[in-house]
Amino acid sequence: MLTIDNLHAGYGQSEVLHGLSTRIAPGEIVAIMGRNGMGKTTLMKTLMGILPTRSGQVAISDTEVSRLKPHKRVALGFGYVPQGRGIFSTMTVRENVETGLSATGEKTVPPDIYELFPVLLEMKDRRGGNLSGGQQQQLAIARALASRPKVLLLDEPTEGIQPSIIREMARVLRRIRDERGLSIVVSEQVLSFALDVADRILVMEGGRFVHDTPRAGIDEAYVSRFLSV
Repeated sequence: MLTIDNLHAGYGQSEVLHGLSTRIAPGEIVAIMGRNGMGKTTLMKTLMGILPTRSGQVAISDTEVSRLKPHKRVALGFGYVPQGRGIFSTMTVRENVETGLSATGEKTVPPDIYELFPVLLEMKDRRGGNLSGGQQQQLAIARALASRPKVLLLDEPTEGIQPSIIREMARVLRRIRDERGLSIVVSEQVLSFALDVADRILVMEGGRFVHDTPRAGIDEAYVSRFLSV
């Protein structure tokens, strides 16, 4: 579903991603783990086209997208939840979710999105800025799902969210994968969340993938070494 081949990217004269390669299978949930500054957010921005690719390739369903603008990638099947959520605080919940419909041509929010996040239906006329952090994260995911993605990218989704909401988020992401058949890539520092949600864990260190393991065979102590400060 998603292929990353020898991907290089960075800012100005500084290269941050040094030849990343991996494949994400249809219906697979992959957690990309590492400390701050290891390149996780840079990778997400490069996959979405917010940051240009210096060299290498990104493909979704065998369609090469490395030179495409973000809106073209959304049309081809990318959904993106940025770090910090990026919701529109002065717009209502409904209006926020509707911004994700532009890629599909639909005029109203599909009911199945509110079924995933009942609290958003209850608060659909409330401004996004008045929601709690966990509710805003649900809103950001709902907005991304409104575009009917094939690959959902989530950058640090547990940041600033209480543990009970983190557990619920893992459950909902697995349900989204099971019901919609999409692939999910989540960048994360919380190992317990990654173990709850992911089929496979990739560890980043210094802009490179240094460890790739299925969840079933993970050495938690080894992976934790790459997460501690």
